[in-house]
Amino acid sequence: MLLAHAVTLAEARSYIAALADEAATFDGSVEYEHALLYLDLIHGDDVPALDTHGLTDDRAILHAVAVSAVKELADHGVDKLQVELLLDMLDVARDRDNPNPEASGF
Repeated sequence: MLLAHAVTLAEARSYIAALADEAATFDGSVEYEHALLYLDLIHGDDVPALDTHGLTDDRAILHAVAVSAVKELADHGVDKLQVELLLDMLDVARDRDNPNPEASGF
């Protein structure tokens, strides 16, 4: 794994973990954890450490950066179908994490 790939993977892992930590609902947190586990499964044993220190607690920003990092993984050789599945997992997690679906803030 090249350095650029490792940095992108670390960013994706960190932001998905932060989303799990900041989730408003238990179901949302579980879905983000599933996405994190799937990301780790894609990369096998080559997973960098998480660093969520200093990240924002705004879930919309965390989600946007996580999605961006996951999309960038395709540029580093990750199978595009796996990337799409992971993006879908993040969307499902976001939907489950919204305790009030009528609110338009998230």
